[in-house]
Amino acid sequence: MMVAILNTAPIPLLGLILLIVMFGAGYIGRRLYERGPTPKDEKDGGESYSVSAILGLLALLTGFTFSLAINRFETRRELVLEHANAVGTAYLRVQLLPQPHRARMSDLIVEYVDNAVALASAPPDKTAPLLAKDDDILTRLWAATAAGYDSVQDRPFSGVMVSAINSLIDNDGARRAARVARIPTEVFIVLLIYLFGAATVLGYVLKSRAGRIAGIFLIVSFTLSLLLILDIDRPTAGTIRESQRPMEDLRASLKSQPPAVFDRWRAP
Repeated sequence: MMVAILNTAPIPLLGLILLIVMFGAGYIGRRLYERGPTPKDEKDGGESYSVSAILGLLALLTGFTFSLAINRFETRRELVLEHANAVGTAYLRVQLLPQPHRARMSDLIVEYVDNAVALASAPPDKTAPLLAKDDDILTRLWAATAAGYDSVQDRPFSGVMVSAINSLIDNDGARRAARVARIPTEVFIVLLIYLFGAATVLGYVLKSRAGRIAGIFLIVSFTLSLLLILDIDRPTAGTIRESQRPMEDLRASLKSQPPAVFDRWRAP
């Protein structure tokens, strides 16, 4: 249940729920203080140190979780560039093949790039058919590679041509893995529990009007930080996604450079 909510619920709705829960925790803390045996006019007995320690640890946990999300985001961003480079290299090496292998594999690579760009921007409920198409294209591409290799296996460049197609397929697998790599749900659960506890302590300790305003600001700030982490940690559903510009530029380049472009100085 918790996993489904964290992974699929809209970010604004999650933010509203979190704020209601946090303010509810603060109210509970305030009521516990009012019903406790401690006199209202008692001087600070070390509460400020406790609040500082609790908020410091909460900030540390939030920063640690944010670091996990950013590392995964950077990995996905770097994989886009590596993938584009691998596909571009494969396309150029395919141009060294004789016909009909050259035209067949060139068309498959262009079809593959179109599908890869569509897959990267597709919502989670639309990815299944695109993933199936991706598998089908890669199967056909490798079958075409095997046929093309048979025609040039005695030439020096045959090995590097096959290696280029292997790199394309390997990068495809790496990007698939990165799309489903998420921060463990247990990390979010611990962070939520601690955030709830911190809101309760703030409600219990902060007695003045200025202190309550500061507490509200802290609760809102930590909630916004958590929402940012959740958004970054949604590779296919969040609003913060890695740029697909390298793959989009590659698609435009491939379509402007069909196989015939490379025949400029070839003997007829």
